[in-house]
Amino acid sequence: MILALKTSDNPTEICLLDDNGKIVNKKVWNAERNLARDLFGEIEKLFARNGPAKKWEDLTGVIVFRGPGSFTGLRIGITTANAIAYGREIPVVGATGDNWLASGLKKLTDGQNDKIVLPEYGAPPRITTPKK
Repeated sequence: MILALKTSDNPTEICLLDDNGKIVNKKVWNAERNLARDLFGEIEKLFARNGPAKKWEDLTGVIVFRGPGSFTGLRIGITTANAIAYGREIPVVGATGDNWLASGLKKLTDGQNDKIVLPEYGAPPRITTPKK
């Protein structure tokens, strides 16, 4: 199974795909300021909806939307994707654009592994500068 995450904006999207790239389950919701709190729980719910045989050990790859988008949303989603891939020792790929899912799936099926996906914010983050 392949996990796909798009956390750049609301709504947030997570998908489970079979190894042929067919979406077997998808969740779209407005995570708003609860993304960090809710993301892993929503992934677990996707596994549960696919029956007892589907679990973390069934993952063979991770696709993550890398931007552009919200600084915090991208940071949370990409960190999650990188951590899952590292912990499970599976490939992770980042993709952009309207066809990010198909692009990421092609990268995975071609045997690519970004190892660490970095975000593409599209603009400098709006972080306040120090006053001193």
